[in-house]
Amino acid sequence: MFWRKKVKRQNRIMLETACAIANKTRSKGVLLYADMIEDYETLAKIGQEKQVDLILAIKDESSFQDATSVFKKVLRIPDVPLGRINQIKMAIIQALSKGLVQKGDKWVCLSGIPQTKVLDNLLILEFGKEFEIISSSDLPVISEIVRPEVFETVLSLALGISIERKEGRKPVGTIFVLGKHEEVLKFSHPMVINPFQGYPEGERNILDYRLKETVKEFSSIDGAFIFREDGVILAAGRHLDASGENIEIPLGLGSRHRAAAGITSLTDALAIVISEETGGVRIFHHGKIFMEIEKGE
Repeated sequence: MFWRKKVKRQNRIMLETACAIANKTRSKGVLLYADMIEDYETLAKIGQEKQVDLILAIKDESSFQDATSVFKKVLRIPDVPLGRINQIKMAIIQALSKGLVQKGDKWVCLSGIPQTKVLDNLLILEFGKEFEIISSSDLPVISEIVRPEVFETVLSLALGISIERKEGRKPVGTIFVLGKHEEVLKFSHPMVINPFQGYPEGERNILDYRLKETVKEFSSIDGAFIFREDGVILAAGRHLDASGENIEIPLGLGSRHRAAAGITSLTDALAIVISEETGGVRIFHHGKIFMEIEKGE
């Protein structure tokens, strides 16, 4: 009981401090990883008293439902283990996909340790300038490329595949290309018989949760998955013809990342790459990585 009171007191101090910093730095508000918050009514009062806009990011389903009854801006992030920095990265990418934050915005970000429910990490971030969090200043308007719920579902799937890499199991690396499908198909060709060809669109839409295990199984096939803007899977095992040879990518990244850089530079699509070597997940746009989620963080 004493420990719980101590945690609640520390979290309140962190929240009040974050709100004060947001006001003093003229930030847009506080972006909060909120799985460790139990009293959303009190949290709302703090935001109102300090006159600070709050965006909550939550992965627990019941907590998400509780929070949405109090707050309008609540993000559901993938239910996978995340360190402090990855919590913030996932909150940012979901906020970008919903159009809640934009390039040039400054936000105070709070995260912590879900196991102990302690908020202990505070960052002031200006989106488009913080290269440790967002790797490129070229932030896409995700909703103009792919439906936000499709992006979020595919990203969650990629993180799940990354987390499921087990000892003794062959590591999986693959590319998910989202949006601008006509151009993507023009600059790619099949490497194998398309396993999704001939099925009704309703049976190959990634928003159907039953399809996720199928995609996981086919992720061992060489080549990329091509997703239409609305989530329909058009193809798997697709070779991306854009070589990306003249595009600079970080040292140590191989042909899969170069292909993702190439196709996104030509088509304005988004590409999510799972590294076979490390299990890291990187998101490409306009030939550049704009966010990477390393498995070890």
